[in-house]
Amino acid sequence: MILVNLLPHREAARKARREAFFVSLAIAALIGGLICGAVYSWYQTQISAQQGKNTFLKTEITRLENQIKEIAGLQQEITALRARQTAVEDLQGNRNLPVYLLDELVKQLPDGVYVTSMKHENQSVFLTGVAQSNERVSELLRNLGNNSRWLTKPELIEITAKTVALNARDQRRVANFTMRVALQRATDVQKADSSMRSGAHATQGVGKPVPIGPVPAATGTGPAPTSSAPASAGSAKL
Repeated sequence: MILVNLLPHREAARKARREAFFVSLAIAALIGGLICGAVYSWYQTQISAQQGKNTFLKTEITRLENQIKEIAGLQQEITALRARQTAVEDLQGNRNLPVYLLDELVKQLPDGVYVTSMKHENQSVFLTGVAQSNERVSELLRNLGNNSRWLTKPELIEITAKTVALNARDQRRVANFTMRVALQRATDVQKADSSMRSGAHATQGVGKPVPIGPVPAATGTGPAPTSSAPASAGSAKL
């Protein structure tokens, strides 16, 4: 016996497939929405964390900038204090330079040389005077260049010959000169003395003693010349 199914099975199968497709589509949309929500939440969390880090960095940068400004202000104050200290030390060490200058001139001026004027500008001293001959001027240059601790680098600017009438019958030729000489600071003299002493100690350490005479102190409270003979000679020459 042949059984014939007269129900619309094709429509029923098509409907079942359609329903399954819609269910799968809904499940896929739900899963996609959940994934998108999770990714969005993760990105929002990362953004919030990065914003927090940025805020922290901005706060720290502002604090560091304030500290840098404070350090810069402190450095300026330290620089100003050092400059003030250097100025005070220079003033303390150089206040007796005129005394040393006059003392050195008394010691280094040879006989027959007379200083008529003296001008001090910064660390240069301009001397104008009269000498009996050019040889006397050369001797003065040698003395200032080789024998003086305070006066160095003598330079002859001008020398002219002139005839001076002592009386109606006696006339002499003299040399008018102008020279420039560098005046050492007290700190420079102290450094030179220290290097000389260290070199002397090193030489004595290898078995070659070098006699070093007493060196007068070069501080701001150094002794003024008290010898009567140089003082009288200086007054005669100056």
